[in-house]
Amino acid sequence: MSRLIVALLWLLHWLPLSIQAPIGRSLGLLLYWIILPRRRVVHTNLRLCFPDLSEAERRTLAREHFALAGRSLIERGLAWFAPEARVRRIVRVEGEEILARLIAQRQPVIMLTPHFLGLDLGGTRLAASFDCVSIYARQRDPVIDHWLFHGRSRFGSQVLLRRDESVRASIKAMKEMRPFYYLPDMDNGMEDSIFSPFFGVQAATLSALPRLTRLGGAVVVTCVTRMLPGGQGYVLTLSEPWTDFPSGNVEADVHRMNAAIEDLVRTMPAQYYWVHRRFKTRPPGEPKVY
Repeated sequence: MSRLIVALLWLLHWLPLSIQAPIGRSLGLLLYWIILPRRRVVHTNLRLCFPDLSEAERRTLAREHFALAGRSLIERGLAWFAPEARVRRIVRVEGEEILARLIAQRQPVIMLTPHFLGLDLGGTRLAASFDCVSIYARQRDPVIDHWLFHGRSRFGSQVLLRRDESVRASIKAMKEMRPFYYLPDMDNGMEDSIFSPFFGVQAATLSALPRLTRLGGAVVVTCVTRMLPGGQGYVLTLSEPWTDFPSGNVEADVHRMNAAIEDLVRTMPAQYYWVHRRFKTRPPGEPKVY
């Protein structure tokens, strides 16, 4: 089955983005009705994070999220198969000069990259311009694992680390002037995590960002890839470095990180990765939400 999926993505990647996009949206809307467990997760997340929205507004947002998730699945073939020149055309980078300047200054960089739906294609685009380091989670399906690894490493000289080797190796890579494409906003249980509010809900949150920043002598920039409507492509935006980070207070630093991600999510709420059970791990005594 996975080989068939890869073959289909290879075939579709030849199509213009203006044709791929509606195919992907149709797939996503179909999955909204088929994959009931994930639909429930999305509705639960939206209810917790956007209590001020009406039920109808949250349903509309959930359907749009699935439509965009379908796009991200179909358009992943571009990250795996499209030539570098086409990837550069599809994904426009804003703030590329910021990253180039920091590297020229020999300044280690952590790119704080929240889980928006365009992050894989954005990461492939960055790899066309910079040799980066990122953490790679091995997939159960060996075929999908191969192509995900291929998509993230086929341009330049990228370093992909396993989770169990991430700290020392990532610091070493950053000091070699490889910007760190860092995704810290998943619920990985309580290992290396603390509870910090995310949209007002206590969420198990990785606390490694301030530690990695301090140990690596790094600065933090946000890195967000936005999917544009139809065939307009993507925009990857890099921010100026954060100031006064880390502060020396881990709880305050993690809260700042979550607040920054919240602000970004509010600019494009349908594009955040709501199918993830972000609040799976609960503080002691609190009931499960899924």
